[in-house]
Amino acid sequence: MSGIATLPPLIRTIGTLLLATVGTVAFSATGLPLPFLFGPMLACLIAALLGAPLRGTGQVAVAARTILGVAVGASITPDLVGTLPQMALSIALIPVYILCIGLIGVPFFRRICGFDPVTSYYAAMPGGLQDMVIFGTEAGGDPRALSLIHATRVLIVVTVAPFLLTQVFDTPLTEPIGAPIGDVPIMEMALMVVAALVGWKGGERIGLFGASILGPMIVTAVLSLSGLIHVRPPAEAILAAQYFIGIGIGVGYVGVTLAELRKDVLSGIAYVLLLAILAIAFTEIIVMSGLAGPVEGFLAFAPGGQAEMTVLAIVAGADLGFVIVHHLTRIVLVIMAAPIVAKYIKLNKS
Repeated sequence: MSGIATLPPLIRTIGTLLLATVGTVAFSATGLPLPFLFGPMLACLIAALLGAPLRGTGQVAVAARTILGVAVGASITPDLVGTLPQMALSIALIPVYILCIGLIGVPFFRRICGFDPVTSYYAAMPGGLQDMVIFGTEAGGDPRALSLIHATRVLIVVTVAPFLLTQVFDTPLTEPIGAPIGDVPIMEMALMVVAALVGWKGGERIGLFGASILGPMIVTAVLSLSGLIHVRPPAEAILAAQYFIGIGIGVGYVGVTLAELRKDVLSGIAYVLLLAILAIAFTEIIVMSGLAGPVEGFLAFAPGGQAEMTVLAIVAGADLGFVIVHHLTRIVLVIMAAPIVAKYIKLNKS
């Protein structure tokens, strides 16, 4: 086993890609939904839990996320901007949603699961996985526990949400994710590539959180609002993004121990159940108030990652702008407020 564990990084990455491809083919052959997302995710997850020395794809995976940023940016049109005032009331519920999550989540992780105060706080915050792990680690929390808890949150939401969409909301996940690459105008394709690279690297340079998604989204939105881009990235590109996102979720469980499964992963699973109750409650408020349709309300308040919710919104044919505006609001508020509130809480901890 020690010999396998010391395989060169490139060999481990190639093995991971081959395994993910097998999972994709298996899902496609059996007609299961979202094969490019769930195939790699499940194959890598099972292998990781069995102790396989998998390895992520590094900057390639980060680059793949820029595709989703471009897809979101291309959906920001003058028509969408005109509907923003209509979203004001539902957006105003996001801070209340975050507050409810914190009031339930922090005591849950601290008193029931037994984590230290800092880890409990950042484990409860519904922000981006990487951001919450970084903030929590810098504040003295347990980075491994935070990583596994947030990875489990994303995993469960991504796994359960498609089932709910198809079985509860009667929404088939069959909407075209984009035009074939041959149907996308060459000039618009070139502009999207430039937007992805400039937005990503430019965002990193100025310290923009979630630069791989938000940077390309901002640049593409400008191009879309200027009338230079009219379509989303080609279907092949979005499938590639799904593939690498699936690998990333599965590989997040590499090296997990039985003790971590019992405490960290099970705590994450239990917490998702609590979040689901809150998400359902807020979805009901949104729908009953006539602020959005059931699918849009569900996807806007589902506590998953921005990239994963983008994929689901696309394949479900939901209003991508509505869904992403709400997730962006949640993430921005959490990232801006979490460190400030954490300092206040720390000062008042015994």
